[in-house]
Amino acid sequence: MTTAQRPSSLWRHRDFMHLWGGQAVSEVGSQVTFIALPLLAVITLHATTFEAALLEAAGSAAFLLIALQAGSLVDRWRKKRIMVWSDLLRGVLLASVPVAHLAGILTLAQLYVVALLISVLTVFFDVAYQAYLPMLVADDQLVDGNAKIGGSQSFAQVAGPSVGGALVGAVGAAYAVAVDVVSFAVSAVLTGRVRDPEPAPEPRPAGARLRTEIRAGLAFVFGHRVLRKVLGCTATHNFFANMTGALDVVFLVRVLGASGRTVGFVFALGALGGLAGAALARRLATRVGTARIVWVSVLVEAPFLFARPFAFSGWGVLLVSLTGAGMAAASVVYNVAQVSYRQAVTPRHLLGRMTASARFVVWGVSPLGAVAGGALGTLLGIRTTLFIAAVGGSLSVLWVLASPLARVRDVADLPPELGGTAAVAAS
Repeated sequence: MTTAQRPSSLWRHRDFMHLWGGQAVSEVGSQVTFIALPLLAVITLHATTFEAALLEAAGSAAFLLIALQAGSLVDRWRKKRIMVWSDLLRGVLLASVPVAHLAGILTLAQLYVVALLISVLTVFFDVAYQAYLPMLVADDQLVDGNAKIGGSQSFAQVAGPSVGGALVGAVGAAYAVAVDVVSFAVSAVLTGRVRDPEPAPEPRPAGARLRTEIRAGLAFVFGHRVLRKVLGCTATHNFFANMTGALDVVFLVRVLGASGRTVGFVFALGALGGLAGAALARRLATRVGTARIVWVSVLVEAPFLFARPFAFSGWGVLLVSLTGAGMAAASVVYNVAQVSYRQAVTPRHLLGRMTASARFVVWGVSPLGAVAGGALGTLLGIRTTLFIAAVGGSLSVLWVLASPLARVRDVADLPPELGGTAAVAAS
């Protein structure tokens, strides 16, 4: 579909709605798993603080191990086909958990393997998804599309944990993940119904090597004065965010005495901030500035990071929800702005490799952060580790403050070679 033929509103864009709908359903299911798997490890399989952190690390390890290779392969293959198969295979892997539990043979080792393999498929899905979106919608629809995707992710973070917590209480954590199995199947069907013919991947020069293509993606990302600073900020933030994330369930269950149902409720309330962030992202970018909003959103998050360790038992667990809401709102606004910028300034033939290089940097640190959180939580205590993570997460803004984004109001004000002429403005 040419740009002229694309509907002016994404609400009337049939193919985008199918793609977005499939992802939205899958996100809800994945949020159920986000609650159920660590509860299964901590409550049913009696995982230690460090073992629970290793499960968190396994769920993101593939971004460190294979993201760069995935980017080059995605640029060679049909993106829609990658997404459909990734959904189907993730559903099969996850289905093994309730089956093993029913047979009485479920172990932590199986949870680690399932989490790791699902993370491999998630890398391929996510890289293909972000590379496919700019092919499906017009450049001036990217911010709107990413905001809608961010909104559905935030809705999933509200609905998924509450559903997951209720299911864990009703049928147990092992069987709660069956919801995610169904969600992957629905996502595969809806994604498969996208009819817009995908442009054929550009033919590779004779003798082109995977290593050379990977190097081209890294060279583009690290050679770009703005992108490398934004990725430095995001990676630093994600490292410390995963230190916190690896400890959240243990903090709530073993320090604050929360039940599985309460854990789901706490996460669901906290995710409401993400919905607000998605709803306001476009308006805030217009009001504050499409460049300025990137570093302002990181600064806004800092007080919430420092308040989180002060949560206490009883009604004090709501402080986890309140701080989670502030963190989610700021993160969604930040991600909508920086992802839209990345997509708009990247040549189409490099989208997969750019996305993979970015994911390698910003998500590759996630398992490292989770392991660091587990180790420090064991050695220094959970509250102390949460304070350390707050300091590190807050300092991540220094990367962006040292970039050209700190000297202009809007992305359009940047020099042309940095994306000043790209269609990423919120208006």
